[in-house]
Amino acid sequence: MIIIQETVISDDIADNFFVCNLEACKGACCVEGDLGAPLEEPELKILEQEYANIKPFLTDAGRAAIEAQGLYIKDWEGDFSTTTIEDKECAYALWDERGILKCGIEQAYLAGATTFKKPISCHLYPIRITKYEGFDALNYDRWNICNPACAFGGTLGVKVYQFLKEPLIRKYGEGWYGELVKEIENPTVKK
Repeated sequence: MIIIQETVISDDIADNFFVCNLEACKGACCVEGDLGAPLEEPELKILEQEYANIKPFLTDAGRAAIEAQGLYIKDWEGDFSTTTIEDKECAYALWDERGILKCGIEQAYLAGATTFKKPISCHLYPIRITKYEGFDALNYDRWNICNPACAFGGTLGVKVYQFLKEPLIRKYGEGWYGELVKEIENPTVKK
């Protein structure tokens, strides 16, 4: 376990290899599971403000699901997540010409239509954050659909924290990430 500022980071994030392999999994994380992507409270307002800019990048089915259910849903535990199409793929997802699911929000971002890249939970996957009073717990979420990503990361020699450098900095800042790297790569010896 690594403790940096108000975060507790699982050793799995430092020890395990991971690089998304979309050619192998086809973006299955946008379809599998019980709910859409977890959303943080500030992201709800962002979706409300940016939806008009994102909407042209979504599928007809995605737009219809959002019109019927709303921009996001609140689950039985009071948490928010993205809307889904018939309890399957995320309403913000779209299939590309190779049969790979991509994020419509991210496609809008890449086209310059919005400044919102995508929900932080998607950007950080396979790290999942559990919020507690006073700190965040960062854990590596193991899922068999990501086995190709684990193998690909192993082949390339890229650990979870390295693969997720950009979203970790987006969430916690450059200084925090620098502390994480220092702690993992040059741990202090405790006497």
